[in-house]
Amino acid sequence: MNQEFVKLNCFDGTNHPRWKDKMMFLLTFLKIVYVLDINQPAAEPKEGDSDQVKVAQREEDELLCRSHILNSLSDRVFDLYSSIKSPLEIWNALEQKYNNEKQGTNKFLTMKYFEFAMRDGSFIMDQVHEMQIYVSKLKDLKSTLTNYLSVKSKDRKAHFERLCPLFPSQ
Repeated sequence: MNQEFVKLNCFDGTNHPRWKDKMMFLLTFLKIVYVLDINQPAAEPKEGDSDQVKVAQREEDELLCRSHILNSLSDRVFDLYSSIKSPLEIWNALEQKYNNEKQGTNKFLTMKYFEFAMRDGSFIMDQVHEMQIYVSKLKDLKSTLTNYLSVKSKDRKAHFERLCPLFPSQ
């Protein structure tokens, strides 16, 4: 296997969705992603494989999956999860912890969006860019709020009034 392929950035607790997607891609490429999904069947067994061979293959795949997950963690995060033996338990623990953080980030960004107001003394385009950054980050987090933020032709006046409360509406 190409050594450059397996070189993932260490997950340090930030940007969990991106790390998760890259890790799923790697594990899928290695044909061991089934270890993380109890509903997904194992790789096709060869004809004549005994149950012992299947169990041994599953154990080897679990060890390989666990190793790849732990290897992609920063030292600080590695220390927290290295005592867990099951790759599925590590995966679920990371998912639970960092999904909660995502929800907190989502709430913070939503609050910042609703607190946003145009200011005198600043360039308009800089302020519009700042608001676009909030909307973009909310989209990255797959926030349900972004459905309401997309500007449709009939809503442009309302969004413009939101951006520029100083202008009189007609």
